[in-house]
Amino acid sequence: MDGWESIAASAVPLTGGYGGETFAVSAAGQEAVIRLYVRDPNRVGIDMSLLRLVQGLLPVPKVLDAKLQGSVEEPPYLLTERLPGVNLETYLADAAVKEEQRRRVGEQLGELLARLSGMPFLRGGEFVDGELIPREFELGGLVDFFYAHSTVLDPVRGAKLTVLLAEIDERAEPPERFCLVHSDFNPKNLLVDPETATITGLIDWEFAHSGSPYTDLGNLLRFCDDPVLGGAVLDVVRRRAPGLAESLQTRAREADLWALIELASRAAQNPVAAAARELLVKMADTGDLAAGRPKL
Repeated sequence: MDGWESIAASAVPLTGGYGGETFAVSAAGQEAVIRLYVRDPNRVGIDMSLLRLVQGLLPVPKVLDAKLQGSVEEPPYLLTERLPGVNLETYLADAAVKEEQRRRVGEQLGELLARLSGMPFLRGGEFVDGELIPREFELGGLVDFFYAHSTVLDPVRGAKLTVLLAEIDERAEPPERFCLVHSDFNPKNLLVDPETATITGLIDWEFAHSGSPYTDLGNLLRFCDDPVLGGAVLDVVRRRAPGLAESLQTRAREADLWALIELASRAAQNPVAAAARELLVKMADTGDLAAGRPKL
């Protein structure tokens, strides 16, 4: 390809983690997706390495072309194949989707989580370049992290939630291992074939890092109110992800608290962030990490 300019005329904007930077295009006689790295040019090498790392192990698109260096006028880009399927969030919202289809989806999600949990790293942290060598996060404990986002809740509820977070900090243990974490593993970033209920894609890797094998499970179950799908996920993870604790849901909820607190700090921006804040409110009011969540 001679450069992203040659296909820009046929570009159709796509939504997702790279909103405003991701486009469906036609290139070399096939449908493709191009991401222009305007906001974070250094990310292009990381995303390319991640897609190549998990190719054949997870349903991710093949890298067709890339430009690792660029400018504001001609930013770096990553060109990948366009995966088939529809958005899983949209699919599951359809009342016509039957219980057996939801169970099948849940089993596949559990398998993907098990595969991710088995992709080990020597230490946890963020990826800073295409070498995928993690650099340790400097987050402190949950209490300190919450204080940094203390405007999420009113002072009374904030104090109550801090008690719960302090208890979690006190009993916190290092994860059994560090592994590849997608970090945004939920239906909006998954594709499915609506005819067969087969998962066809896991997309938008912009938050991927090395971390806890419980993090992606916590993200997926955060707002899950479907006991059929959620139960299938947990059943498969218990059977297929080696060496994890019996208390899967508790460990997953604890691992998800970092992202939940950060998301809740943006409650005024969108309904999902507002729902995250409501979860924290229920936790604060009850002192229970499981408050406001269905039993799976």
